[in-house]
Amino acid sequence: MENKNKGLLAYILVCILWGSTYLAIRIGVHSFPPFLFGGFRYLIAGSLILLYGYIKKLEFPKDKKDYIKISIAGLLMLGISSSLIAIAEMRINSSTAALLVATAPIFMAIIELFIPGGSRISLFGWIGMFIGFAGVGILSFSGEGFDTDILGIMLMILAALAWAGGSIHSKRKVVGGPIIIHIGVQMLAGGISQTIVGVIIGELSRLHPEPSGIWALVYLIIFGSLIGYTSYIYLISVWPISKAGTYAYINPIVAMILGWMILGEPITFKMIISTVFILAGVIIVQRSKVVEKAGEEIIEV
Repeated sequence: MENKNKGLLAYILVCILWGSTYLAIRIGVHSFPPFLFGGFRYLIAGSLILLYGYIKKLEFPKDKKDYIKISIAGLLMLGISSSLIAIAEMRINSSTAALLVATAPIFMAIIELFIPGGSRISLFGWIGMFIGFAGVGILSFSGEGFDTDILGIMLMILAALAWAGGSIHSKRKVVGGPIIIHIGVQMLAGGISQTIVGVIIGELSRLHPEPSGIWALVYLIIFGSLIGYTSYIYLISVWPISKAGTYAYINPIVAMILGWMILGEPITFKMIISTVFILAGVIIVQRSKVVEKAGEEIIEV
């Protein structure tokens, strides 16, 4: 299969599977402490991937600096972002969490403004940012309820920022070797950091998982991590990061439908309006990015 077709398949998997992970996380944190929940997920998934790489005799990085570069992306996207999402979903609906993570491409655009050689956006793009964050404001300050918990919303914004930073780092800090080994190292880095934090803050004493939580953990390990995260890392290696980031348009819709069908989470008019604003803002930002190539500016569409 050509890279183009593999990239499309990876994109579809990320759109659907990651839209469902917010539901699984919401179920899981009802019986698992958040840091250990994420730690177990990535320790198991990362170990399985590296074991597979070892059995297949794939090449592991030889330089300690390469492990550090790979681990930084894992710490940002999995150690920090994933932890914040788990904590936030103890306070907000899974559909609200997915919608707020959709702001990650906007943060990618902002971060790239401060990176030499990074993509630039036009005035139209700045307008898109304003529209996107206006949607966050509508969601945050137009009522009270489980879906508008301010702390939970702020945690999700920070999670989106950490994810954006990790994605850009993973894209720019190119390290040799098979990408599957990079994924395993990233997962171990994220899993170890989350587990250490969980142990330090005493989560072991609160570890009393229920069957629903265990099944949620298994689902996240297989579909969210082994398949979903692997697909995402492959995707950003073969597609422009702005194009790959459009998965964020689909995830909230999948999460809202599943949250409504399985957990009975409400889909309110305010959420619909917020979704329109946020996704419209993200689309505008993505379509107005300006990159420099051969001494001239072009619009990346």
